[in-house]
Amino acid sequence: MNAGLTLATAARVLRQVRSDPRTIALILIVPCVLLGLLAWIYESTPVFDGIGPALLGVFPMIVMFIVTSVATLRERQSGTLERLLTTPMGKGDFMIGYAVAFGVLAVVQALVATGFAVWVCGLEVAGPVWLLIVVAVFNALLGTALGLLASGFARTEFQAVQFMPAFILPQFLLCGLLVARDAMPEVLRWVSDVLPLSYAVDAMKQIAVSADPSAAVAGDLGIVTSFVVLSLALASLTLSRRSP
Repeated sequence: MNAGLTLATAARVLRQVRSDPRTIALILIVPCVLLGLLAWIYESTPVFDGIGPALLGVFPMIVMFIVTSVATLRERQSGTLERLLTTPMGKGDFMIGYAVAFGVLAVVQALVATGFAVWVCGLEVAGPVWLLIVVAVFNALLGTALGLLASGFARTEFQAVQFMPAFILPQFLLCGLLVARDAMPEVLRWVSDVLPLSYAVDAMKQIAVSADPSAAVAGDLGIVTSFVVLSLALASLTLSRRSP
């Protein structure tokens, strides 16, 4: 992998995003709107404080999955990827470059969404707010990595979006947000144990209820990081130069 080519790819992606106001709005505004709507629905109840931290990670993950999978597929359909891969750039350079670019966007997204949830919507957590931001960033990176992986199997942008139910919704249903994982049937609990979003939600829950959740959160983030690395590696292996 060439660091110069990777950074050049990341810079190119960031320039493209900067010139696309709709993508910027999707990344930065949509999670805030969803969190604001949720806070409004549960106004004057403790529900938002209970589920808000977890959804602060789920919403950015979903948004980054959609944006990344569609953006990567456009590179293939337009022939840009094919031209890039005739240069010394390899698939790993391309994938890591995309991950770096959307990682930068994930940091900005996490700062905006967390700040909105805490200081506008009144979200209260027992743990430190900075740790809430860190977990939100990792969740967004997970969405980015899964989006890159999904893009390798899609032929059109519509198909890329269609992969969201397969990659995201099962994790949402089994992550422990709707029903505690310990209360699930044994088989579903086993499935939940191998899904990355389960550990991201566990980390957010620890921050919500514990004043010093660092140790537990570090373990959960280690598992999420392993899934991110694995997804990027698989995405590099499955990436084709162009859509059939």
